[in-house]
Amino acid sequence: MNRLLLLFHKMGSPPWFYRFSGTLLPWLWALFLVLAAWGLYLGLLVAPPDYLQGESARIMYIHVPAAWMSMLIYVLMAAMGFVSLVWHVRIAEIMAMCSAPIGAFFTAIALASGSLWGRPTWGTYWVWDARLTSELVLLFLYLGVIALYNAYDEPRKGARAAALLALVGVVNLPIIHYSVAWWNTLHQGASITASGSSIHPSMLWPLLIMAFAAKFFYAANLLVRTRNRLIEQDWRKQWVRDQVLGAKG
Repeated sequence: MNRLLLLFHKMGSPPWFYRFSGTLLPWLWALFLVLAAWGLYLGLLVAPPDYLQGESARIMYIHVPAAWMSMLIYVLMAAMGFVSLVWHVRIAEIMAMCSAPIGAFFTAIALASGSLWGRPTWGTYWVWDARLTSELVLLFLYLGVIALYNAYDEPRKGARAAALLALVGVVNLPIIHYSVAWWNTLHQGASITASGSSIHPSMLWPLLIMAFAAKFFYAANLLVRTRNRLIEQDWRKQWVRDQVLGAKG
């Protein structure tokens, strides 16, 4: 517990965070590349086609991890926004705001790939289905956070306002998750639950590998964006000259 508290306090130090994140980044990118290559190989070349949907079902190896990440990143963004509002940790504030573009990217990928998957399955690219509509609302929430943050000249004021919007938007996540149970929708129910999975292992493992690859991509992308934002905000401070300009020299 004391180590967790110590790590929490260290996260408030931009110089320490910059050094620590720089150490992690090569490993995160490497894990992402290895897992993504492995998952795509298994999903596109090794796993069998679906017995009902055929080859079109292979899009799930992109769609499902993207959909999972769209919700996970929003939870993390809202949690980091809460930390920044309550404890005024600037690193958490910056990470929350840097999570929004990545979350919007995954949400857009989920919507686009879902539309491509829906065409051969439902006969149309889009229906105003509860799951699809609530996922679209999630994209608008991400874009709203980005727009509200950039609407302020003072980054910290913008981050506080955007963090409040992110916290309010959390109410949409249960709607996305439970929409297939609460309403009669075209979207299929969950194939992976706490009690098990209805997916054959030959298709399940590539899906899980791609899900882990997406998480490492988010982590690496987030650290890169956060480090760049720190440099933008602190470029006049001594630690930037010591760690960044000194390293270049």
